[in-house]
Amino acid sequence: MTSAGKTPLLEHYLAGRWVTPADEGVPLRDASTGEEVARFSQTAPDLGAMTRHAREVGGPALRALTFHERAGLLKALGKHLGEHAAELHELSLRTGATRADGTGDIEGGIATLFAAGSVGTRELPDDTIVLDGPPVPLGKGGTFLGQHLFSARDGVMVQVNAFNFPVWGVLEKLGPGLLAGLPQIVKPAPQTAYVTERLVRLVADSGLLPAGALQLHVGSTDGLLGALTVGDHVAFTGSARTGALLRTHDAVVGGGVTLGVEADSLNCSILGPDVTPDDPEWDLFVKGVVTEMTYKAGQKCTAIRRAIVPARRADEVVEAISARLARTTVGHPAADGVRMGALVSLEQRDTVRAAVERLRASSRVAYGDPASVEVTGADAERGAFMSPVLLRAGEGASEPHDVEPFGPVSTVMTYSSVEEAVELAARGRGSLAGSVVTHDPVVARDLVRGLAPHHGRVLVLDRDDAGESTGHGVPLPTLVHGGPGRAGGGEEMGGVRGVLHLMQRSAVQGSPDMITAVTGRWTTGSRRRDDGTHPFRKSLAELRVGDTIASGSRRVSLEDIEHFAEFTGDTFYAHTDEEAARQNPLFGGIVAHGYLVVSLAAGLFVQPDPGPVLANFGVDSLRFLTPVKAGDDIAVTLTVKQITPRARADYGEVRWDAVVTNADGAPVATYDVLTLVAKTWPPAD
Repeated sequence: MTSAGKTPLLEHYLAGRWVTPADEGVPLRDASTGEEVARFSQTAPDLGAMTRHAREVGGPALRALTFHERAGLLKALGKHLGEHAAELHELSLRTGATRADGTGDIEGGIATLFAAGSVGTRELPDDTIVLDGPPVPLGKGGTFLGQHLFSARDGVMVQVNAFNFPVWGVLEKLGPGLLAGLPQIVKPAPQTAYVTERLVRLVADSGLLPAGALQLHVGSTDGLLGALTVGDHVAFTGSARTGALLRTHDAVVGGGVTLGVEADSLNCSILGPDVTPDDPEWDLFVKGVVTEMTYKAGQKCTAIRRAIVPARRADEVVEAISARLARTTVGHPAADGVRMGALVSLEQRDTVRAAVERLRASSRVAYGDPASVEVTGADAERGAFMSPVLLRAGEGASEPHDVEPFGPVSTVMTYSSVEEAVELAARGRGSLAGSVVTHDPVVARDLVRGLAPHHGRVLVLDRDDAGESTGHGVPLPTLVHGGPGRAGGGEEMGGVRGVLHLMQRSAVQGSPDMITAVTGRWTTGSRRRDDGTHPFRKSLAELRVGDTIASGSRRVSLEDIEHFAEFTGDTFYAHTDEEAARQNPLFGGIVAHGYLVVSLAAGLFVQPDPGPVLANFGVDSLRFLTPVKAGDDIAVTLTVKQITPRARADYGEVRWDAVVTNADGAPVATYDVLTLVAKTWPPAD
């Protein structure tokens, strides 16, 4: 990599090999000591070769796998990285992050891989497409249908990440992106690129991902978007200013490249007017503001920049936050007792100090000195250390709604009504996260409904959820991470939403048979297959979509209805009182219980002998369509709708379409029956 005595020059990972840049690069320094850690080249690799490899090798390999297979890779990768987390922690300390900071970045990032893997196996099919809702009838005769579905784009996903989360920032995008079938090119921010490079080396050395699924670009972004084309996606995390510039790039404006932006924003936390210093919510609010100021030295896109409090409580709030900040030890992240480490670089510290000076045009410093701080375990002059700074906004202050100090800085501002609190929050012009600290349900309702249009996520924090709450600023893989306006208008994570967001939704039109052929799922109106063998006698290997049994009929008697009412205790008048039932405009007399109809239908289609059907584990989409009266005959048609093998089990899931009809052939109930069916029968030894 480098000649003896020099710090390592970070390398690109291109087409399965590590490529050393031709120049010497610029130094990247330890945030706490100023020592050189690595060198970063400002030149770019062969971007054409990188995107071609992703498009021609990585993409096809990923798209050949089902969602369940991709999910298995993510879980295996998460396990592998967990075994090497200590290596990443040692490098993370060099960025100024404490051990606690590193846990959120490293273990938090690994957790997103496991979460994405769970989404893949639990919420996505063992297939390469996802159906979006039921078929849509397009004609009166049922011979022309539409079906929305999601499919993988044949493109590349480029990550452009910020410096503050060099591990989590990669992995929270990697999981949904790989599930969606998109090969990844990672472009880290220079300041902490040495951590990301080590992460990618761990992934590459594992051999778990298909060739071309992940590459690393540690050079300049010049020319990067120009190498992309239709079907490609850029996931950007960084400043609102850079995000705005990316939106104007030709590749995005007219080149068919989609762009997701997650940008820094002026997030807020609102203390409810009901909260007093004696309430648990008071301490929750104070602790939340301080945590967001000091975690990662305030270098978080979700950090609380504006603490919005009732005017009558402002002095007490400032005093309480200041007292807690006074107990925060600043210093080398590895030193005992240190709660807040250094900012990522001296340049970043200078940028934050300049932002504080701009804020002081309309606010006064209530705690801290932006130019001086007492440091534990390090030299304050060599490291990028800074005191936490709490400001109090003056009346009519505008700067706190416009200036973001990306460091340990927050501003207290006041409101006199809930409406004014909402108006102040909205002046941030779009935020990633807001929090409301209150124990009053009415206050919570009014504040959340007011904040929701301006925030991607809103936490309501009180004594009841505090024990389990992850806090104001922690993005969760099961929830959407993003926000409107200044926050970028993008979406990341969000469980299955984060995967589908990266896929192409299409509307397919055709006959029921053609829709079934395309989707692999039986569609009403498609041909059924009855070969004389009861489908319950077929193993998963023998079953086919469309296999059907049409039962004989059964008469529902008044005695059946009365017995079911007595046996179950369901004596609702429509089943037991002829006169009252006759007055009901929907029934006109005694009718059978809907669940009686479903139970009798099961008796009509079940094959009772031991066989490959192991269990019924549920019913979906049950609807009762036509009342069944005493003396009516019913029959049921059961059709294999979908077959889903389970990769790590000797059985799979079979979804059956059930239609119960009366003697006139009119449907009286429709639903899906869910069963577990053995892969082979008799079972293999």
